[in-house]
Amino acid sequence: MNTPALLWRPLEKNTVQCLLCAHFCRIDDGDRGQCGVRENRAGSLFSLSYDKVAALNLDPVEKKPLFHFLPGTTTLSLGTPGCNLACLFCQNDSLSLPPRLGGQIKGESIPPRDIVRMAQTSGAASVAYTYSEPTVFFELMLETATLAKEVGLKNIMVSNGFQSPQCLDELGTVIQAANIDLKSFRDDFYRDVCSARLDPVLKNLAHMKRLGWHLEVTTLVIPELNDSDRELTNIARFVCDELGADTPWHVSRFHPCHHMREHPPTPLDTLKRAYDIGRAASLHHVFVGNVPGSGLEDTLCPGCGLRVVERSGFTILRDRLRRGVCAGCGEIVIRQENLEKNV
Repeated sequence: MNTPALLWRPLEKNTVQCLLCAHFCRIDDGDRGQCGVRENRAGSLFSLSYDKVAALNLDPVEKKPLFHFLPGTTTLSLGTPGCNLACLFCQNDSLSLPPRLGGQIKGESIPPRDIVRMAQTSGAASVAYTYSEPTVFFELMLETATLAKEVGLKNIMVSNGFQSPQCLDELGTVIQAANIDLKSFRDDFYRDVCSARLDPVLKNLAHMKRLGWHLEVTTLVIPELNDSDRELTNIARFVCDELGADTPWHVSRFHPCHHMREHPPTPLDTLKRAYDIGRAASLHHVFVGNVPGSGLEDTLCPGCGLRVVERSGFTILRDRLRRGVCAGCGEIVIRQENLEKNV
């Protein structure tokens, strides 16, 4: 299917500039952008991923991970091949990598209306654009999210945060929640390890906050690469100061994969140290991910310290909140609008 792309502009001699992400690729006739799924054909840009749904599952919303948005519900999650970053530690390289290498873009053509219908039939409270990088299947995401919102479903984006400002503005009214990877607080890490830059991600997080989205932030803590006290403190302070002390920060365990198969997994002590750093930076909610049973994935009331939501992995074991309010002291822990299933 030849789907005309959105967010681009023509340049001279059939060259185009893609305006979808912060790479702002200049693409010559016959070439593709860095993501591998946007192609210039005779001076017009086309999306190659619109009809290529390669992953579709019903997930707990906690798996995204979102702990303070529609907790205890399921979300219909979908993704297509491709990504605009090239992280050496990519955990979904079988999905993200082939288009960048010129490989076949495989997937099933599922119209947005059918995706929304499946979400409704399954009892999901939301649709999540995830698995690969949803920015690169923007056209499919925008159309699906618009239809989902019309029937009372909420929309979630799980992303690396490397969009263009124009992309975020287009999504502004149809996305309600996002989990964004803040992979490091150093530009050299983004350039050398991810083939990207830090500054656009920081600006986009602030932009999403202004759009009114519910935000949660994830940092994959990789030994010897981004696990210093200084770097973790800088990330925690940014989240607290720029996004708000009530913004959940997930610090997740790295497992060897892709081009870093010889790199050691993150020690639990490192993740506990990151947890303590987040709490010391005045963040109300810090969670340790990819370590089920750590005891560090529960929600604590910022008012009285009561353990108000107990979790194991993606399962809620006990919920002491009353419509998002602490039963012990009356503090609002989860905002009312983040508990409502209908938009």
